[in-house]
Order: sequence, then C-alpha cells, then structure tokens
Amino acid sequence: MSGDGERSTPGAGLINGLAITLRTMVSRSTTQQYPDVEPELPPRSRGVIALLEENCTVCMLCARECPDWCIYIDSHKEEVIVPGAARARQRNVLDRFDIDFSLCMYCGICIEVCPFDALHWTPEFEYAEHDVLDLLHDKTRLAAWMPTVPPPPAHDVLGEPSKEESNAAKKAKP
Repeated sequence: MSGDGERSTPGAGLINGLAITLRTMVSRSTTQQYPDVEPELPPRSRGVIALLEENCTVCMLCARECPDWCIYIDSHKEEVIVPGAARARQRNVLDRFDIDFSLCMYCGICIEVCPFDALHWTPEFEYAEHDVLDLLHDKTRLAAWMPTVPPPPAHDVLGEPSKEESNAAKKAKP
C-alpha cells in the first residue's frame, strides 16, 4: 500500500526496475584509466586518517569508540611545574599512537569523537602496501599525512552563525 491508503498497480515496481535496467544497458559507460588519469574525488572524501599530534591530549576516546579496536595508544604522565601554584600539575604525553589500516573500516567514529581535532580525513587513498604489516601506521607516519588535509569548507554567509560566533557576540554586547 502507498502512503495515502491507495493500492498501487500490481507489477509497477517490476516495470520501473526493468526500465532502469534497459536505460543502463543502452547508455555508454565511461571508464577512467586510473593509473594514467587521476580520479576526480568528491570534496571531503575519506582516504587515510591523519594525526595532528599537538592537539592530542591522550583522552583515549578514539580508541574506546573504535568498533574495530584498530587504534593503539600508549602514554605516560609528566609533571609540569606551574609558577605560583601550590603543587605540580600532571599532563599526559603521547608515546604511541598507531592505527592499523588493515583492520580499519573507515567509519569515521574516531574523527567525530575527538574533542580536540587531532584526527582528520585526508583524500589520499594510494597507500597500498606489499606486506599487510606495513599498514600499521605510527604517529610519525600519520602526522606526515597532515599537509594533505583539505581546509574546512567556508561558512555559509546566509546560514546561522556557529555556537562560538554567537556566544562571542553575546559576550561582546554590554
């Protein structure tokens, strides 16, 4: 039954499907010669994941939320002496950040949950290896992908302002 309560014609779906198949059969296909011609990728396409190490606070959210458990993080605590403070503070220092791309399913959950924008998608997709063990990228190899990260899209002038802009505008008004 359709949404408005009327019955549709029997076999209408089959006829529509066959019409699409016929149209596809008679149209010419276009083949791109990949190694010779670079493919035109859509903007913000998912290739490899890049790491901006300075932004990583070792909160472990990405590793905990990863459904494939392909992110491995090790860290240690370091004492930071703040002048004028009663006691020294501690901060986490990143020792190891590895992503096993042989296990990764490119869902992007790690990038979405990162509160400090340490992980980014790059459009680079040519990182195949002869040995599957070489698909384990360490933090230096992940950081090498950062120059290929495209800039974020410009804010729509006709759209509503971001939360940060509207909060800053509220604080600026006396």
